[in-house]
Amino acid sequence: MMLRKTALAAGVFAAALTGASAAYAQTEIQWWHAMGGRLGEILQGQVDQFNASQKDYKVVATNKGNYSETLNAGVAAFRAKQQPHLLQVYEVGTASMMAAKGAIKPVYEVMNEGGFPFDPKNYLSAVTGYYSTLDGKMLSFPYNSSTPVMYVNKDLFKKAGIDTMTLPKTWEQVGAALDKLKAAGVECPMTVSWQSWTQLENLSAYHNQPFATKSNGMEGMDAQLTFNGPVQVKHIANLGKWAKEGKFIYGGRRNEAAARFRSGECGMMFESSAGYAGVKKEAKFEFAISNLPYYADVEGAPFNTIIGGASVWVMQGHSKEAYKGVAQFLNFLAKPEMQAYWHQNTGYLPITPAAYELTKKEGFYDKNPGTDIAIIQMTGKAPTNNSKGLRLGSFDQIRTIIDEELEGVWSGEKTAKVALDNAVARGNELLRRFERANK
Repeated sequence: MMLRKTALAAGVFAAALTGASAAYAQTEIQWWHAMGGRLGEILQGQVDQFNASQKDYKVVATNKGNYSETLNAGVAAFRAKQQPHLLQVYEVGTASMMAAKGAIKPVYEVMNEGGFPFDPKNYLSAVTGYYSTLDGKMLSFPYNSSTPVMYVNKDLFKKAGIDTMTLPKTWEQVGAALDKLKAAGVECPMTVSWQSWTQLENLSAYHNQPFATKSNGMEGMDAQLTFNGPVQVKHIANLGKWAKEGKFIYGGRRNEAAARFRSGECGMMFESSAGYAGVKKEAKFEFAISNLPYYADVEGAPFNTIIGGASVWVMQGHSKEAYKGVAQFLNFLAKPEMQAYWHQNTGYLPITPAAYELTKKEGFYDKNPGTDIAIIQMTGKAPTNNSKGLRLGSFDQIRTIIDEELEGVWSGEKTAKVALDNAVARGNELLRRFERANK
């Protein structure tokens, strides 16, 4: 299917119907999102297709910056009573959105009222469970769901004499590969994006270690952070040692490090499955996608990774007609062919089993080895209380604290134990403040 980028029109406008003199006023639906670059182009293509498929509604998609900036813009707009109809919010903002009384209209209500009853069975349970109440009512639409994976520069692996047919499966094997890459003169043996998400949050889930009590906050706002356990401390200490030895090159708190991998500098990168879009577009080398490594001495490991990305929330304060258009648009995005295209071209998970099966039927995974790693890794095992996901208040700010403390380890200023103890203590103060504010 062809997706193309077009210029956005602002405001409600008149569109021609069947006759030269007939005019029809379309209902405009504002969607604020955080997708830039290639991802933003593909998102705009979906919007263009929907707008061309019917005459009643026009979706206007507007990029509001990164995830944090988009959420902040949505909050400010709601306070000013100028909120969009749809707001894309990354997964760490889920608890805050759920607690925002009067700000959101649950997506299951919107879909039911619009004539598209929501059936959780039509979606991947690992995805819908995160954005639903404990009794299974979907609160937001899981538009772009991801999980972290390992990317490998096969050209650099070959240069270092590493077998590219058997990629590292454990962190012990990663360490051995880093030794060879460093010895071969590779300046960036390993880098990571979204360090809290890939190296603490998912590390904990993948090894069935609690990140916080109360099933990582899924069962209540009175959760306490606990990501300073032995497995987490061991891992951060290993990364700190590799940073000191020049084997782990820190690139930044978000996904800044991905540019170095795409340019061919780094041997390994831990990044979102959605990093596939950029790697596929820019890499001039042979690359591979593989599972996250695990520690072989942790009983039962590996388990499953947890969700990342974002969902789309429907904001309160709009007309019934607009909500009918919202329901129609979200139903359009959930169609198997739309989800399959999105999945195949971005690396995000297909949110429906139908889209996954369509992708398999089209032979995409056979032609693009490793692109099914993300969905298998996240859904291959039944989730435990430690691997269902995180739903913690003020988690954007908690991630900032984690970033600050981890940077102290990478620079050699702090031990892993001190840094994680500090992050837990500082983060718990924010959780208690959030709990008090939302009682």
